[in-house]
Amino acid sequence: MKRFLNGALFLALAAPLAVAGGVHAQEAKAPAKEPTQAQTAASGAASLDALLQQTRTARQREAQVNAEREREFKAARDQQAGLLAKAIADRDAAEARSQELSKQFDANELRMSELQTMLRAREGNLGELFGVTRQVAGDIATMLPLSLTSAQYPDREEFLNKIASSRSLPSIEELQQLWFEMQREMTAGGQVARFTTKVVEPDGAANDKEVVRVGTFTAISDGRYLNYLPAVESLAVLSRQPTSKLTNAAEGVQATTEGYSAGFIDPSRGALLALYVERPTVMERIEHGELVGYVIIAVGLIGLLVAVYQFFYLLKERMAVNNQLKHLEQPTPSNPLGRVLLAFKGDASTIDESADVAELRISEAVLREIPKLERFQPFLRLAVAAGPLLGLIGTVIGMIITFQSITESGSSDPKLMATGIGQAMIATVLGLGIAIPLLFINAGLATMSRQIVQVLDEQSTGLLAESIEAKRGGAKRGVA
Repeated sequence: MKRFLNGALFLALAAPLAVAGGVHAQEAKAPAKEPTQAQTAASGAASLDALLQQTRTARQREAQVNAEREREFKAARDQQAGLLAKAIADRDAAEARSQELSKQFDANELRMSELQTMLRAREGNLGELFGVTRQVAGDIATMLPLSLTSAQYPDREEFLNKIASSRSLPSIEELQQLWFEMQREMTAGGQVARFTTKVVEPDGAANDKEVVRVGTFTAISDGRYLNYLPAVESLAVLSRQPTSKLTNAAEGVQATTEGYSAGFIDPSRGALLALYVERPTVMERIEHGELVGYVIIAVGLIGLLVAVYQFFYLLKERMAVNNQLKHLEQPTPSNPLGRVLLAFKGDASTIDESADVAELRISEAVLREIPKLERFQPFLRLAVAAGPLLGLIGTVIGMIITFQSITESGSSDPKLMATGIGQAMIATVLGLGIAIPLLFINAGLATMSRQIVQVLDEQSTGLLAESIEAKRGGAKRGVA
């Protein structure tokens, strides 16, 4: 209000100044008539009346605004007081309810303690029985979901978990059901069952297949071994199947409807079979040996091929020589002995000249036959010696890879070293694998060739002796 009055006084004082200023402005522009004293007094009185009226109007308006605000303040005060009273009442009611519930809780606790004491007194030995029941149910609940029988008898895990986690006493029906599940599992462990269920293929497709379950150890379908997947509660075909010996036995077991059939079971319920099928095959082991392994195998194959060729050649020559031994009087050039006999008989003049020269001629004929009989044997001896040396090269390369993996990783993790050590061992095995068989093969071929050469030496020496004796006998008769 004081600020409003000060403004009004300022306007009252400023009005005459503005009028005077306007007058001076008019005088500057053009000369005018000076107002009279009466006119000036009348104009000042009108300005004061207007200012007084404005002041009254502003005062009335301010009073109305103040009255309205005062009414609002009083209404808000009354509302806050109501809310405060209501909050106090709610608090008092909540405190009373809390005290009432606390008393009821204490009473319930006391009653529950009395009931539990009464229950334990009435249970007697049954309390221990129910405790054992829950423990047994918990143990079975962890075993049965991993069993192959779960594929044939699903929806029993929920019941066992309920009994194992129950806080109340099991009913007679639940005890009977628990006993039934235990008895059914034990009975199924000694049966060979045939049933139809979902089987997950290696590509993820699930199809209905006929399954033969051998106890709780092995499951077979279409001659393939299965394992149980608890996550999907279904049987699945092993991604890799074992050797043909095991799969053929599985086909025989599945095809048998009466009587007995030989088969294989996994006493670890699938763990050993899963590890067995992960073992690398011969080709995978060879590939793991890398370049050195292929070189060793190439040397071994070449040695084996030439050994087989030479074996059949010596076998044929030996049979031909044996046949020639039966007909020494009719030598043929198709066998070594026949060619030696022909060379001896075709040079009779030499015998007349000198026995030493004849012996040399016969030795020459025998020596011509020896290279064919002993060919490839030097190469086989070389292969026998080179096999272990090549294996040693592979071993050194494998150890270099092992040390490199240790250096790069900074740890001696067996999984990191397995690659290099595996390559080293495979190369060593391949080298010994070709050397040992070729060693025996070469010894056998050498024995066969020596036997034929010995026959040639015996027969040629015998013929030479007979010829010399015949010559000396003829000379004695001529002297006589």
